[in-house]
Amino acid sequence: MSFLLDTDICSAHLRRPSGLSHRFVQHSGRLFVPTVGLAEIYVWAYLRPDPRDFLAAIATFLRYDVTTVEFDEASAEQFGKLKVELQRIGITVTPIDLQIASVALAHNLTLVTHNTADFRNIPGLRLEDWLAP
Repeated sequence: MSFLLDTDICSAHLRRPSGLSHRFVQHSGRLFVPTVGLAEIYVWAYLRPDPRDFLAAIATFLRYDVTTVEFDEASAEQFGKLKVELQRIGITVTPIDLQIASVALAHNLTLVTHNTADFRNIPGLRLEDWLAP
């Protein structure tokens, strides 16, 4: 099984790598981060008064820990399908979360997030929470 890491998991790992290191070693080569999530990680870095250390940590993270996966055509189609399906049953998901979920579904990846409530209503999406006690 391969995993798509949500922004909260990435930021937790970047803040305190030892906390999730066992998971990163266990699943080495099967960890992905969506480019839309990567954008959120860069926002997190640039919110700092001096982002240089965080930008260096992101560069290392991208080089050694994960592979990026694009929001591609298959993801875009999945997004459209999900958006309409969820609207029809009255469920709202933020656009960025829906994009992340669409990438996971389009690429058959399990989404790892601590924000499971944000994603639990998305049909077919496999979820894991690596920060749960």
